[in-house]
Amino acid sequence: MSFLNQLKSQATALQSQQTQANLNLEENTAQAEEACGFALRYLQALARHLNVIAPQAPRFSLDGKTPWPAMKLIDFRVDSRKKMLRNKEVFDYCAIAWRVLPQIGAPVGGTVTVNFPPDLQRVESRLAMGPVQHERKELRHPEKNTLQAIQFDYVTETRGNVVVTPEHDKGVLAFRLLNASGFGITNTVWPAPKVKTDVLDELAKLIVGEPNRFV
Repeated sequence: MSFLNQLKSQATALQSQQTQANLNLEENTAQAEEACGFALRYLQALARHLNVIAPQAPRFSLDGKTPWPAMKLIDFRVDSRKKMLRNKEVFDYCAIAWRVLPQIGAPVGGTVTVNFPPDLQRVESRLAMGPVQHERKELRHPEKNTLQAIQFDYVTETRGNVVVTPEHDKGVLAFRLLNASGFGITNTVWPAPKVKTDVLDELAKLIVGEPNRFV
């Protein structure tokens, strides 16, 4: 075989690989788009039902010791955004969000005090989730003026959400859950073809605090 024919064979093989790669990208993108559209419609229906039910919220506590009063989930809203990918309009994300308020009456005030760095970091990160309205105070020794502890005065109200982001090239959907099981962020990924009613039912169970297999 001449050198020119060798180059021709290499070029043909590369073209075949590129063609197959492009086909895989198109298939993965189509699957991610279909799954995200299905998830959006499911979340829209879920929000309508949960706005009527106002389900009980999970247990909330900033320091893990001082519990908030019994809370509920209300004001469910669904949103979605689009973006351009390879000259096509595709989903950027879809999401469902809600407010967390006391089951009875208006939000009330609470106080937690921390004096160790790990506890301080935990409380500050949880305050930022939502966010939680609060004031930070330094407690100092009355004579030495040395810092003894940090006190946080807060209001028992926060937010939660689930953001679904399609990763088109991989053909998967990434789920980011904020405050869905108390304060915290959870991430999980599902293959797009598996994002059907049964999987999203598990997500709905998680949101309302029932046993589930979503994460």
